[in-house]
Amino acid sequence: MNEQSTEHTRVDHGPDNIDPAMPLTAGPTVLRSTSPQRAAANKVLCEACPVLCQITEGRTGACDRWGNVDGVLTRVDPIVLVLGPHNIAEEKSVFVTGVGAGTTYPDYKPAPFIVGSQPDGVDMVTVVTEGIFSYCSFKVKIDTDRFVGPEQGNVRHKGEIVGHVTTAEYGSQMLSIGGVHHLTGGSRKEGRVTCELMADLGNKQAAELAIDGGASLIVQAGYAPIVNGVPENRMRVGCGSATIGIFAQQWFGLVDEVVVVDDHITGVLSEHQAGRCLGIKPTGIELKGRRSTPGRYFKVANPGTGWGGTDIIEPLSIIAGFDQSVSWPGLRLLMVSTTGEHSAYFVLDEFLRPQAAPVPAAVRAVVDRIAENCEPALSTVLFVGGAGGSLRAGVTESPVRLTRAIKEALVNVTCGGAPAYIWPGGGITLMVDVARMPDRSFGTVPTPAIVAPIEFTMRLSDYAALGGHVANVVPLTRVLDRNSKRLVQQHAGNPWPIGAKALLG
Repeated sequence: MNEQSTEHTRVDHGPDNIDPAMPLTAGPTVLRSTSPQRAAANKVLCEACPVLCQITEGRTGACDRWGNVDGVLTRVDPIVLVLGPHNIAEEKSVFVTGVGAGTTYPDYKPAPFIVGSQPDGVDMVTVVTEGIFSYCSFKVKIDTDRFVGPEQGNVRHKGEIVGHVTTAEYGSQMLSIGGVHHLTGGSRKEGRVTCELMADLGNKQAAELAIDGGASLIVQAGYAPIVNGVPENRMRVGCGSATIGIFAQQWFGLVDEVVVVDDHITGVLSEHQAGRCLGIKPTGIELKGRRSTPGRYFKVANPGTGWGGTDIIEPLSIIAGFDQSVSWPGLRLLMVSTTGEHSAYFVLDEFLRPQAAPVPAAVRAVVDRIAENCEPALSTVLFVGGAGGSLRAGVTESPVRLTRAIKEALVNVTCGGAPAYIWPGGGITLMVDVARMPDRSFGTVPTPAIVAPIEFTMRLSDYAALGGHVANVVPLTRVLDRNSKRLVQQHAGNPWPIGAKALLG
């Protein structure tokens, strides 16, 4: 038996008593063990995950999700029902999510809820469960040009390595958090810390991260990231070259030269094709860095938290000089960042040296327009999980048929009612924006692994064809009659997940 299982198996957990006022999930999610393993007197053996807690009456197991209620193993959180546009608890307006539903583990039995309904006059089935995911991670998109750390750099939480920096995308830095190797392949502490962090991220909580050789971060789904203690306000309107192209016409006649500072591509107006098309004459400016194509420069500075995601504080430091045979006294130079956060205005003196000057109002208006066209900086958290054979067994006796049906668009996959993107290729690898899921959608088990809701919706005829557990289908009205339920409003950006329209896209 492995180290982590030894720590948790067959011991009493849950120091907090079950709150008597808490609504309990009974019915299909009540489990009675038929295992030859027996719990001690006044305890129940929980088989909802591989830990196999023995739970004293009135307490919960190590996951705080299952408890001993009057000698019966019970899911202690209410099941979450999503209310649709009609905002009433009627069949056509309710979707049963996997949040609070319970699990199929140890995988020999059907999913906790297999719900039949007739939206749009079509016989439909939604198979509802909470999956236990070891193969899962969170992808965190951080809207900033600031340097957060080297690509492949370790991301730490509470001192433990929990992920890494991955490839930057347009205007955003990207992190990969979690994954099976951090959950189960390292030390016991690494697995525990990683699992706790992943649950916090999934449940839209703020999380503190530190990147080796980089920044300290606070990220929270739907909120602005905080980099080295400074909240981000906006993401860039474009790279330096794109910014030149967007605003060249507006600068024409107001300035003689514009340099848009960017860690990716720094743009120079007079050399850029946009400037040439407008007839802007050469200025003789000489920039440091590597010239890519006309008006586009790489590596004018190192990555950092200064102008345009570089390490520069003084913008003139990237200018090597001015060609005396081309430049002229009185040349008007604007230097600006890709967010409009930094800007400076200079006029060349008789020795062709740039002298700081007040920014003319018309020029300032264009700089402000850059800022106006920047989107608010946010942290976005995406859950990525692999739905394996055990989870699929709760849907059908032939798991590969479910996989094929999903790829053939016969099955709509959601997580807490939120639309899930299914990756191409083999298996069911799904990705979902946690901000579109109900609050408190994620849990953990101390194996360690993440618990996440998942729902499979399809026509009843298709469910029967893929070998589904048709005998276990229950009417939606049975779920609506339950006392233990939590009603939440559908996320405004989510399509309604059930009905013929959901399958037709």
